[in-house]
Amino acid sequence: MSASASGTTESQYRHGDTTHKTMLETTHFIDIDDISASELDRVLTRAAAIKAGDDETRLPRATLAMLFEKPSTRTRVSFETGMTQLGGHALFLGPEDIQLGHGEPLSDTARVLGRYGDAIMARLFDHDDLLEIAKHSSAPVINGLTDDAHPCQTLADLLTIREHVGSFEEVQAAWIGDGNNVGQSFVLGCAMAGVDLTVATPPGYAIDDEVLDKADELGSAPTVTTDPEAAIDGVDVVYTDVWISMGQEGQRHEKLQAFEGFQLNEGLLSGTDAKVMHCLPAHRGEEITGDVLEGEQSLVWEQAENRLHAQKGLIVELLDA
Repeated sequence: MSASASGTTESQYRHGDTTHKTMLETTHFIDIDDISASELDRVLTRAAAIKAGDDETRLPRATLAMLFEKPSTRTRVSFETGMTQLGGHALFLGPEDIQLGHGEPLSDTARVLGRYGDAIMARLFDHDDLLEIAKHSSAPVINGLTDDAHPCQTLADLLTIREHVGSFEEVQAAWIGDGNNVGQSFVLGCAMAGVDLTVATPPGYAIDDEVLDKADELGSAPTVTTDPEAAIDGVDVVYTDVWISMGQEGQRHEKLQAFEGFQLNEGLLSGTDAKVMHCLPAHRGEEITGDVLEGEQSLVWEQAENRLHAQKGLIVELLDA
């Protein structure tokens, strides 16, 4: 049941029902291309309506089990707050609460949580662990981040671009920096949405070839370069992320040398009025300067807020059956 702009609806989704249904063709949201381009548009439209107060769908009694191997600020708070605002409940399960794959097999944990809750969100290191959970869960599984992908961030990114820049078909964007999990999901999301994307990474830190091939199949592969100045020429949006991701601290010296010249600073951005995005947390003085992060061109804080709205749109589409 969907909500209209004129009133509140309550989902018929029943807590504990093991015959879980979703409004999307897929049961799980493991990467952004698990949904179709039309479903992506639907999730973003739903998110925008919820944010504007035009969609008052509620999910009473719905429970989201949240599994965390990696610490988090935005992921935990946005999902937990989102479920509360939708009338449901989010249950935090951190490394000290359960031992994923150690105390019992991942498959057993997934089977049980799928029967207790209406959805599972997992923020893990190993992408294969998430696939194992999805394989055995009767409830929808949402990727809150793995080392390979961060699709919920991409939903927020695209919602932010659509709000502040305009129609996707008219947008030119650049990804500057590391070809990491956030960048890889963003590449796929841009291909699905029709955003013209250029990716600039240092040699040895490019987006995976498999991701580029998949982007080509989904719509269009990005233009790839090792020149950040060329990449931002004429773009509407420039996006970066940390160079040293969680677990890569031992590569710090090597990566700081490799990424010289890729910092988003006033010099690189001179002559452009492109909006600036960053998924946070930011390492000021490394991939981005504080002046740029806090400057008039920054959409970073709106982008962070949109994690909440985009994920609410996704959850409603998954659970409002």
